[in-house]
Amino acid sequence: MTRRSLLIAAASGLIVFAPAAYGRSAYDGSWDLVFVTQRGTCDSSYSFTVDVTNGIVTHPNLVRFRGYVAKSGAVRASVTVQDKYATGAGKLFATSGRGAWSGRSGTARCSGYWTARRN
Repeated sequence: MTRRSLLIAAASGLIVFAPAAYGRSAYDGSWDLVFVTQRGTCDSSYSFTVDVTNGIVTHPNLVRFRGYVAKSGAVRASVTVQDKYATGAGKLFATSGRGAWSGRSGTARCSGYWTARRN
């Protein structure tokens, strides 16, 4: 797995298994994410943008992606891209957010933190 793919997975994997919000969420909109690797052999950092709509986090190019933002701002996500898998959790605030992520590519494992900025 390339470091970029794992970070996309982690970032997209910013979120997993929090209850889906119903109706418009205070966190709806476009968010820029930065994932930083602290452990493992992944790229040192990776950036991309996700969209939140009604508390559901999506990325246009990732098919196996689940992400949710609760009313409290708690966020969980997971993503799978071929043999790569990542999950992440954290918290969004009005215009920013942060959390941790971990993932694997085959037998390799990586982890780190992520930050978010509302567009």
